[in-house]
Amino acid sequence: MNFNDNKAIYLQIAEWVFEQILNGKWKEGDRILSVRELGQQLVVNPNTVLRSYDFLQNLEVIVNRRGVGYFVAPDATDKIINYRRKQFVEEEVPAFFKTMKLVRMNWEELAELYKES
Repeated sequence: MNFNDNKAIYLQIAEWVFEQILNGKWKEGDRILSVRELGQQLVVNPNTVLRSYDFLQNLEVIVNRRGVGYFVAPDATDKIINYRRKQFVEEEVPAFFKTMKLVRMNWEELAELYKES
């Protein structure tokens, strides 16, 4: 995994977990990699992975079954989609509209350019 310097590593790891779930590699109820296993796989400090897992638990995307491990939570997919939609609207949409305004692009022009790509 190539980490981006512009975003905290634990958030990038959480995004990677989101992708595993959304792509169907990890299904609801599946056991996921332990903190140590994921730390070794990604070559990061286990404390960073633990911070990611804490973040994911707070979002109710994963659950910790004491002594057994971490598992994909029921409705994890819906929770991820809702989180990502909120994040998209709050972070990306404002920049998108600002750029449209700055380059003086209207919806029709955008739609036409999108069809061409």
